[in-house]
Amino acid sequence: MNPPAASTIAPAAHSAATAITSNAGIAHTSGALANDVEAAPESAPEISVVVPVFNEEENVERLHEKLDGALRELRLAYEIIYVDDGSRDRSFALLDAIAQRDARVKLIRFRRNFGQTAAMAAGMQHARGRVIIPLDADLQNDPADIPRLLAKMDEGFDVVSGWRKNRQDDSLRRIPSRIANTLISRVTGVPLHDYGCSLKAYRADIMKDVALYGEMHRFIPAYAHMVGARVTEIPVAHHPRTAGQSKYGIGRVFRVLLDLLVVKFLGGYGSKPIYFFGGAGLAMGGLGALLWIYCIMSRLLDASERINRNPLFYIGILLFVMAMQAIMLGLLAEVSIRTYHESQGKTTYSIAETRNL
Repeated sequence: MNPPAASTIAPAAHSAATAITSNAGIAHTSGALANDVEAAPESAPEISVVVPVFNEEENVERLHEKLDGALRELRLAYEIIYVDDGSRDRSFALLDAIAQRDARVKLIRFRRNFGQTAAMAAGMQHARGRVIIPLDADLQNDPADIPRLLAKMDEGFDVVSGWRKNRQDDSLRRIPSRIANTLISRVTGVPLHDYGCSLKAYRADIMKDVALYGEMHRFIPAYAHMVGARVTEIPVAHHPRTAGQSKYGIGRVFRVLLDLLVVKFLGGYGSKPIYFFGGAGLAMGGLGALLWIYCIMSRLLDASERINRNPLFYIGILLFVMAMQAIMLGLLAEVSIRTYHESQGKTTYSIAETRNL
């Protein structure tokens, strides 16, 4: 782990231009807010909590009660962003009623189910807080752990990941998860016990450099580490699910493995793909050349040897063709990467702070 740096929860001003969609915008469909709505704070909050929700009607009200209680004890400005990921039950209606009572509650509703990563991405995109904290809506994460995450972040870390040390799930989920966490830690170089725990705390300025696709939400600590974030973890509580149905299945294991390949490639070659494809091309071309040399030497040493009847000669040709394709693919990837960065004004670096600029 990296040594502690500066404090993270110190108050700071945010531009009013960062104000997100109000309750009466994307999410609010029931008309004007009730007269008893609490006044929304004018300044940007310190903390934004992002909660993806999918068919959790049995849990959302109890979750909000616990979450709101834990956040009030912090005595910091906060907002709670619920993202309804195309729920087919009464989840949105219950959340809408909560949003009418409290303007600190923001609500986003998807047209259909896009998945947990998309829901987290939407919530983080609309978050105004200096610290973003995602957690699940199934009440297995404990909102009471949020102060501990923030306290650890105050030691100078940019990402604090929750570790469900005493996980309350069956072996069918725990064993594959343990294997996946070990593999991810070794491949990414970011040693964490529990990548799958949704309860984490992120500096908002770190998250602006992280784009989420597919099932990539579990790899956010690895992505953040790529841009120089200081990452650590702490044990957090984990409760058994008491209502609703789990949305996770064994099929996710295979998607995680494929996503891990993407993370490894982007981390090592995301800004210079020619090193990967060109390296593979040079290796295949070199092996093909060695096979040709072997065939030629065999013919020189044995006059009866026919090069055109030696299968190694044709394997060499195949390797040479594959080498050319790999190199051309690397060149195309270089063009795509440069177009991606230049067309969107993205940089290949991340600045922590500056002086006199």
